[in-house]
Amino acid sequence: MNSLLAPGEPVTVHAPAGTVVGRGTGPVRRFLGIPYAEAPIGARRFAAPVRRGRFPEPYDASRHGATSQRVPLFATTTVPEPSVPGDDVLNLGVVAPAATDDRGPFPVLVWIHGGAFLAGSPASPWYDGRAFARDGVVCVTVGYRLGVDGFAVMDDVPTNLGLRDLLLALDWVRENVAAFGGDPDRVTVAGQSAGGAAVLALLSSPAGAGRFHRAVSVSGGFFAGSGGVGFLEQLGRRLGVPPTWAGFGGCSVERVQRAVLDLRDERADGRLVLGPVVGDDLLPVPVGDGLAAHGQGVPLLMGATGDEFDSGSSDAAEDRTEDSGEGAEEDPAARTAARAAGTRLTDTLFRAACPRAAAARRDAAAGTWLYSFEWPSPALGGAAHCVDLPFFFDVLDAPGVTEALGPNPPADLATAMHADLAGFVHGREPSWERAAGVLGDPAREYGRPGAAPVADTTGVFDPVVRTRPEAAETC
Repeated sequence: MNSLLAPGEPVTVHAPAGTVVGRGTGPVRRFLGIPYAEAPIGARRFAAPVRRGRFPEPYDASRHGATSQRVPLFATTTVPEPSVPGDDVLNLGVVAPAATDDRGPFPVLVWIHGGAFLAGSPASPWYDGRAFARDGVVCVTVGYRLGVDGFAVMDDVPTNLGLRDLLLALDWVRENVAAFGGDPDRVTVAGQSAGGAAVLALLSSPAGAGRFHRAVSVSGGFFAGSGGVGFLEQLGRRLGVPPTWAGFGGCSVERVQRAVLDLRDERADGRLVLGPVVGDDLLPVPVGDGLAAHGQGVPLLMGATGDEFDSGSSDAAEDRTEDSGEGAEEDPAARTAARAAGTRLTDTLFRAACPRAAAARRDAAAGTWLYSFEWPSPALGGAAHCVDLPFFFDVLDAPGVTEALGPNPPADLATAMHADLAGFVHGREPSWERAAGVLGDPAREYGRPGAAPVADTTGVFDPVVRTRPEAAETC
């Protein structure tokens, strides 16, 4: 096979799921919007996902598929998150190296997007796997049901439908990725924010066994919720329907999502309104307990940004992506109070989850490694939530990066971070020491001002009061 493809050149694979036709450019092949399950509409809207049948004709995979997100989490988000119309929201994209005859089979990275389990898009250009393909990794991005459709608790509706979607997607990968040059026995599941929390949930679940072999949680946490039972009653009153599958099923997904986000903004208390729930067959026990019982043979790489939500914005809510202009006209006292609230959220939801996960997996033979991303974006006033993503994906030229990171983000930092993540996916053990969830745990630090782009250190996740310079409070 020629290792370089003309821009837009059709490329075809013959997989167990059927014939799939994508597009190639240079050293990369892209197969986008491939349905792995039947469209969750009608009677299937609040049902467990149903495996997609074999395609009867060649499937055109030249463009991104429909997204579960109909309404973005905020008017302006750090990560560009396009909404794509359509019913086939349970789809995935595959970005693979063009040449497979001499280097494959390749390890596989399965990426789960964030968005507070309410929004987000696998079609984001920040999740383009071209750098992974360049480095001999098949990158798969997955769409799953969100909000009420994915995580509400209702009578006669299976719980954790969004997680069930992800499990079925992993089954599809196991059965089909070899046709794209991937190795089904070397699958790393990874995600950021809500996606990182989903990774921890899958790792802690008995249902995750055998479906993946390594795990990466980027700014994830133990975000298990209650299924929003009280919240659903409020939502039903707002929509004028009973809080049941029949009531919500009579409303469009867009109308329900818009009402959820409106109610969430009105509450403004930072609590997760919908997310994975504990007590069913997938998550029989809380995630922390599950991590101690399951996935002990799966290596885990986990970390957080230094600031997450305390980088200058006045809004502190789980998975809040920052508007780079927000908060500019607030008075200093309001900024200080908001910063303190953001620091509490950063520490309790995100950073504290890292030593907690390491402690739960202290006896895991596979090991846990921690990192902290410390590079302060000049556009956002700190090492904010989501700004590490273009570095890990090595896509500093992607749309929206300049707005979030400023005009000159350090390319050497992206090279180093991407190399660490790609090496982990390839099966290499990280070069720094394992963590055990104790004071003084080792960790890798990325981008701390005044230090080398990458430095090994200890104690960055110890529970101490952290202070930030006043300069970081400007947006």
